[in-house]
Amino acid sequence: MKKGKTIAINRQRPEKNRKDEVRVNDAITARQVRVIDETGAQLGVISTDEAMNKAYDAGLDLVEVSPNAEPPVCKIIDYGKYKFQLQKKAAEARKNQVKTTVKEVTIRPQTEEHDYQIKLKNIVKFITKGDKVKVSLRFRGREITHKELGYEMLKRIEADTKDLAKVDQAPKMEGRFMLLMLSPLSKK
Repeated sequence: MKKGKTIAINRQRPEKNRKDEVRVNDAITARQVRVIDETGAQLGVISTDEAMNKAYDAGLDLVEVSPNAEPPVCKIIDYGKYKFQLQKKAAEARKNQVKTTVKEVTIRPQTEEHDYQIKLKNIVKFITKGDKVKVSLRFRGREITHKELGYEMLKRIEADTKDLAKVDQAPKMEGRFMLLMLSPLSKK
């Protein structure tokens, strides 16, 4: 019977990103730190031990807020509150992010009038919602020899939506497709 190789398995928890972690109290490695107290007043550059004693006397934590500064900047604050404030700011930033989606509408150069009106209605609906619209005009078979028909169709869409949308990308060919990108006009 063959013996296999033995593989050492690390059963400890995987390390989190050390960059994101905030050093608190004994985890602060600098010998001297610039200290700001709970009221926001600067106490100056003092030794880490002295700063930890001041934090302990106040019943708070010594939190390293700017580790890249020289010397590192630490605040005497409640770490739980500080962590909560950071989470709150991050959640607020995520909430305020603008999400733009791109909707695609596909047409053909020989699209009839009624179908064109329905496609146009969908384009207008997407633009009024605040979405970008990618209009794809698909050529089939020998239709590609009449690119001017596709160009006219996209110019017509551009003209019909000029008061609602601006052209991000003028009509251009990509393989068997002619593409036009529209985005809503900025609201003032």
